[in-house]
Amino acid sequence: MDRIPFGIRRLDDTLGGGPPAGSVVLLAGEPGAGAREFLHTSALMNGLARADEELFDLHYGSVPSTVTFPEEVHYLSLTSEERQVRREMRHTLEAELVDASIDAATFHDLGPEYFRLGPAPREWYADRTTSVADLGAQNRTGVLNALGDCLTEHAPGNLVVIDSLTDLVGALGEEYDWSDLSMLVRGLARAVGDWEGLILLHSNRQALSDRQHGQLVDASDGTLLFEWERGGSSLARTMMVQQFRGVLSRLEKENIVRFETTIGDTGFDVSDVRKIR
Repeated sequence: MDRIPFGIRRLDDTLGGGPPAGSVVLLAGEPGAGAREFLHTSALMNGLARADEELFDLHYGSVPSTVTFPEEVHYLSLTSEERQVRREMRHTLEAELVDASIDAATFHDLGPEYFRLGPAPREWYADRTTSVADLGAQNRTGVLNALGDCLTEHAPGNLVVIDSLTDLVGALGEEYDWSDLSMLVRGLARAVGDWEGLILLHSNRQALSDRQHGQLVDASDGTLLFEWERGGSSLARTMMVQQFRGVLSRLEKENIVRFETTIGDTGFDVSDVRKIR
């Protein structure tokens, strides 16, 4: 089975090259524990593989024949503009990597659809050049519909990262309810099997109830849980594979239960592997 790499070398190696193509992976965790940095690193390293093979080989290395890089990388944001995401990425990764790979990713701003029903003034989130006709078209398209249309057009064969499902929860209100979002993720998991791409969904675990989180886990093919581990006066970032169809059995065979992680100049990385003793 072909695999699409996450872009985190040690993790991809552990998983046999990366997650299976046609997967929806939920990145859920505590704030600052590494989920968003994982998202940024994955988008940029997959973009770098196409944009600058020499630089990619320097920072990532060779890949097995079973690995297929996505043709395109698409970054979907609900609340941030492209310039804000670029700035945040530069806080995580060294500028050379960001500059070499960022233009290989296509940015989609769903802010107009997200904010339109809220109290924020239009000039805060809409392009000043947006015409009245364009604004009317946006107002007729809800955020979940806009997200679904964007995925239908761009997800097949590609890497798509969605930042974030937590923002979508705040956009439900009168127009949608939780079951609509849960159903969208479940439908996405069905469709991506035919698309043969990779979808990464970011969420803040603390913003969801246990029931909501459980439904997203059940609807996704895989769930990576990012947590702070507290020991005395120190903190350490960890990542656990909560569930993953076609992957978890491999980790269980090797008795791997948790990964210690770090965030450096090249982004998110795995620093150590916890095993059952």
